[in-house]
Amino acid sequence: MEELRITAGGHLGPIDSARVPRYSGAATFARLPRLDQVDRTDIAVVGVPFDSGVSYRPGARFGANHVREASRLLRPYNPALDVSPFERVQVADAGDMAVNPFNIHEAIETVQANALDLTAGGTRLVTLGGDHTIALPLLRAASERAGSPVALLHFDAHLDTWDTYFGAEYTHGTPFRRAVEEGILDTEAISHVGTRGPLYGVKDLEDDRRFGFGIVTSSDVFRQGVDEVIARLRDRIGNRPLYVSVDIDVLDPAHAPGTGTPEAGGMTSRELLEILRGLRGLNLVGADVVEVAPAYDTAEITGVAASHVAYDLVSLMADNLTPPSKES
Repeated sequence: MEELRITAGGHLGPIDSARVPRYSGAATFARLPRLDQVDRTDIAVVGVPFDSGVSYRPGARFGANHVREASRLLRPYNPALDVSPFERVQVADAGDMAVNPFNIHEAIETVQANALDLTAGGTRLVTLGGDHTIALPLLRAASERAGSPVALLHFDAHLDTWDTYFGAEYTHGTPFRRAVEEGILDTEAISHVGTRGPLYGVKDLEDDRRFGFGIVTSSDVFRQGVDEVIARLRDRIGNRPLYVSVDIDVLDPAHAPGTGTPEAGGMTSRELLEILRGLRGLNLVGADVVEVAPAYDTAEITGVAASHVAYDLVSLMADNLTPPSKES
């Protein structure tokens, strides 16, 4: 059957929900066209169905499609940022990367190679995980495309700078330690946001400081407020190329129950979205939203939150890539 899509600004947009019910048809992110349906792409949303690096609950391999299903209600205009991202730029769903679930080293190499292929023409990526292991190859690709180490904002309940698990160097708890060791992060502009919960020991924090990370805990967000946190982060990042990595467990389990390593005392979805919106104007070169595990989700609470996070990241990229239009 013919697809009834919105076309605006010369870009092929989502299925027209005024003519096709949102709950019908195949689920792409925000009901956008597939990559093979457009001639060029400014922003690609791609899935990585991989969770062989998890240390507790499995299931994030099903996260990308869960987020796609939850994104059916997203609309073309983002009033919080006063941006119509699908009108400003061409956004498409690039489907899923085919990664080896039995060989973590091969999977990492595949993600890096695919990310480089997808960004070869200047396309920017918003990646749906998958577990947080995938952040390392995505950062490698982002740094290579930027031609320099990149700044990092890491939204997570956990530091993810541990050395090994059971002797394994590549897991969802180690990507940012590896990234610092590989020199792909600008260590003057890296920060965790939303961390909380018990650690193995004070050495975890000492190591983290040694790597150059700043820490904004979930308690800091609560006590200092969103505006002060945004100001701190913007001051730290400056005009550097920025990668944003969002582990959905940065949210309190009340706002994101469907994740593999939940921790009490997290941020609200409102706080997370407002902090992301406060990054407007920064040079966002890549982003991921990871660790959505649908088997533990309730009423798509986690999927809906993750879809809105991804939507705001797409909106920030679209705004950064284009000058303001009549809508602004």
